Amino acid sequence: MSDYNAAIIEEFRANHGKVGGNFEGAPLLLLHSTGAKSGQERVSPMMYLRDGDRYLVFASKAGAPDNPDWYHNLKANPDAMIEVGDDTVAVRAEELPRAERDEKYAEQAALFPGFADYEKKTDRVIPVLALTPR
Repeated sequence: MSDYNAAIIEEFRANHGKVGGNFEGAPLLLLHSTGAKSGQERVSPMMYLRDGDRYLVFASKAGAPDNPDWYHNLKANPDAMIEVGDDTVAVRAEELPRAERDEKYAEQAALFPGFADYEKKTDRVIPVLALTPR
């Protein structure tokens, strides 16, 4: 895990899910996924959009040409855990179909314009996954 992510995770846990810096004021969760190749637990901080009882996460990787590792982990092992605030929730990941994905991605980009920038930087369709409590 990068030092950057480790610092965010530590701050998140010390402050009941709140962090400063680039993520100050943004809804943030910690995703615990199982490595697609290694089988080891991975923890990834990420922004989310609440959608009813679901947590939507965006595989933007800041507009990189490829999907983030956590996306591949969830596709291989969709049962995961998330930390939201002080709560830990067992979830199941499912990729949204294209029409719903487009709607929810636009909603996230309206709230956080950086997501619109990510979409402009890449040729791929950035996946949106729903994390539903199980």
